[in-house]
Amino acid sequence: MAPTLSHPPSVSFFDDHVHRPVNVDAATYYGSENHSRSRTYSHSQVHGYNPKKIPAFQDDWHSRPRRLSHDEKTVSGPPRRFLIDVEETIRVVLEQEDTDGDFQISVTDAGPKMMALGTATSNGFKTFDIRGTYMLSNLLQELALARDHNRKRIVLDEARLTENPVDRLSRMIKHSFWHSLTRRIDGDGLEIITADPKNRTGRVNPRIYVPHGEPAMADYYRKVAMEKPHMNLDVQVLPPKPDDPAFVKSLNSKPGLLALAMNEVDDGAGGKTLKGIPFIVPGARFNELYNWDSYFIALGLLVDGQVSMAKGMVEHFIFEIKHYGKILNGSRSYYLCRTQPPFLTDMALQIYNQLDRSDTDSNRDWLKRAIQAAIKEYHTIWVAEPRMDPKTGLSRYRPDGLGIPPETEATHFTHILEPYAAKHGLSVLEFSEKYNDGLLKEPALDEYFLHDRAVRESGHDTTYRFEKRCANLATIDLQCLLYKYEVDIGTAIREVFDDELELEEDFPLAPFPPSVESYANPRRESSKSRNQASEEWFERAEFRKQMIDKYLWNESKSLFFDYDTVAKKQILYESVTAFWALWAGCASEEQCCQLVSRSLEKFEVLGGLVSGTEESRGKISLDRPNRQWDYPYAWPPHQIMAWVGLERYGYLEEAQRLAYRFLYMMTTAFVDFNGVVPEKFDAVKLSHLVDAEYGNQGIDFKMVPREGFGWMNSAYQVGLSFMTTHMRRAVAACTSPEVVFGANVSGATGDSALLTLPPSDPLGMAMENLDISVPPI
Repeated sequence: MAPTLSHPPSVSFFDDHVHRPVNVDAATYYGSENHSRSRTYSHSQVHGYNPKKIPAFQDDWHSRPRRLSHDEKTVSGPPRRFLIDVEETIRVVLEQEDTDGDFQISVTDAGPKMMALGTATSNGFKTFDIRGTYMLSNLLQELALARDHNRKRIVLDEARLTENPVDRLSRMIKHSFWHSLTRRIDGDGLEIITADPKNRTGRVNPRIYVPHGEPAMADYYRKVAMEKPHMNLDVQVLPPKPDDPAFVKSLNSKPGLLALAMNEVDDGAGGKTLKGIPFIVPGARFNELYNWDSYFIALGLLVDGQVSMAKGMVEHFIFEIKHYGKILNGSRSYYLCRTQPPFLTDMALQIYNQLDRSDTDSNRDWLKRAIQAAIKEYHTIWVAEPRMDPKTGLSRYRPDGLGIPPETEATHFTHILEPYAAKHGLSVLEFSEKYNDGLLKEPALDEYFLHDRAVRESGHDTTYRFEKRCANLATIDLQCLLYKYEVDIGTAIREVFDDELELEEDFPLAPFPPSVESYANPRRESSKSRNQASEEWFERAEFRKQMIDKYLWNESKSLFFDYDTVAKKQILYESVTAFWALWAGCASEEQCCQLVSRSLEKFEVLGGLVSGTEESRGKISLDRPNRQWDYPYAWPPHQIMAWVGLERYGYLEEAQRLAYRFLYMMTTAFVDFNGVVPEKFDAVKLSHLVDAEYGNQGIDFKMVPREGFGWMNSAYQVGLSFMTTHMRRAVAACTSPEVVFGANVSGATGDSALLTLPPSDPLGMAMENLDISVPPI
């Protein structure tokens, strides 16, 4: 009688002719051990794996003769699977292929780009060569994921290594990246989110600031501090007005996380407790909730069906408006004076349209809270001084604040501070301390930092478009966003709330129409005005559109420009944010036609849309370094806004072409650089290896990308929704836009023309962007 065969409970068997799920998330794929029935499974293999052939390494790889195993398999043949020792193969892959030692397999590595793996059906005896950067980097990623799931050996489907890159990246974003970027502010999530790479004080113990008027929340965090003494959590309660500039400056030496919205839940013992509402962070060093990042992240979440997560982020913004007076730049103490581009109304309406239709009353109540919060933000922030310019009726990025922005790198302002330090006979550090303490008065420096804070509030930090003037500018992007606020609020009141919405919170309402006289003589609106009707909001939108046409539209140049409210002139810096007018719907059909036919080509390059033109940016030198929101860099917000805007006005082909360009750039980077998904790109050189002042985020990982980057993840998921089947296949094959659309569709002139490198030469483009210096002999 044959002996009883036993095996660990985590082991399952599959037949070679059965197609098990392959292109699924790592938890599903590596959650249990899978073995082929065609090989013997015995106790000798339960706790170890000793293949007949280890992966070929170093001198062995080139001496192997070609075998019939390289021939294409017939359609009827079973799918190829490999039997792999996880740790040993990781060692071999890194030692053989990772020649630059960054724990990634990229197109710039000088390894042989070939490795033999033993097949599962032969118990590892017969081998098959996997070849090329993409397959080897995918192998390294799969091994890292298997290690995450405590797997010592795996049966790996070849289909995981050859997976269509578009499908693979989209799947990783949906099932892995969003999860890795998820945070919660409560007892379970604090240790992850309190870590702040931007903290320059040297203090590492976590601190959380709780808003005034939330005693239950303060008690909750004090209890967490007692139950987890190893955290050394410092719980502080903010004053009723937490955005007073002097108070905010006083927190520079003791920065901390700001509390966000929580839900009351059962504690499992018959009582109640609080639990943080989850949200998505941008990633890398940005480990908190950000304003405009969250809008674009939410668009990607909606594409991926994560409506609840997107809805929770709106809850946090409602909470911030209530307790901190605004939607913050980010949820850290040093951001308390500063907001960012306003997207709340469109974000809330997009989510509302995807809520479960079976609970209309609850959905309506939720939207009501969001719209009321947006109305408060609109009146108290965007059409109130100092951000409102009463002479033009236009709004500006103009935050309060004192001293030097504390979240920047220590040397970021050295070149600005050195002349002032020398003037007082002090070191830069000594001068900075005395200036921040108010002991030294420098009005010109105050003006500089006013504009610097405004640049950070604009989200476009930094750019020569805004340098030393941002706080005075009525920017085209901000006017478009506020026009959309006005239309959205009016539409929601009319369509959802029967043309009447009563404001439940008391706050000052800005006069309309705005004028110098109305702001010089403010008055409390009557109680009747607390009932909001759609008519006034549509009138506000029409007024803003007229002011945009009057001050920002340039007929001769067929472009919208920023307007300097102090110098009283247009600033003729060509910015791609002019196309936000299409997204908002405030451009006329004629203006749209001129934008598309005469101005689009100024910004369109091989990899999509650059932030601004090379001519506007000007020459770059050692004394005038490049800025990350200038040419030649491309960012997801600009792409998405242009795609949606062009589609809105009926220019779908142009939107698809631009989306293809950007997704092509993302996909080639993903294929050639171990799955990288960065914060931004050089869209002319198709490179994430940028030389701007802040470098790039999302590129520092080992073996497998864990997060991507928030709004870049979204750009991919949203961009795919613009792709036809043919375009999606072409992107997956890394087919250059020059091939798909022709080389002369559009593009900048001079140095910003389409690349002279062959589109099929990713190694050439990558090597061109590497800074390879030869050490002296």
